[in-house]
Amino acid sequence: MKKDLPENKVEHIAVAVALEKESAEHKTWYVYLINLKKEPIENVLITSKGYGEKDGEAVKTSTLRHMFPLVPGESYKLIEPIAEETFGLSNEYWLSYYIGSEIFDKKFIFLPESIVESNFIKLPILNKPGVMIG
Repeated sequence: MKKDLPENKVEHIAVAVALEKESAEHKTWYVYLINLKKEPIENVLITSKGYGEKDGEAVKTSTLRHMFPLVPGESYKLIEPIAEETFGLSNEYWLSYYIGSEIFDKKFIFLPESIVESNFIKLPILNKPGVMIG
């Protein structure tokens, strides 16, 4: 049962949306997993999806799955590109990983219109501008 699962708290792990390239007519965005821990995380599974309303209609994106056997400590992995058109939706990244034999999981949700320049920081490890949830 759910009550029997350990309550392993996800710490020092972040999901970030980074602005990669910018020209007058186009911006390129990528989503990254950032491991701020000194230790590696293993068997990393991430599912991503977008959902919400646009023009009064319910909208859902495809659910994508990503697997990384290992994410070294103090490093990052590219999860996927993200289209600017989805920034008006909730963009959810559900992360599961192991440290040794212990499993950890957490949902990271970028709320509609939260991926905006006024929320930008210099992303740790990546050293790029973007929005991060830790």
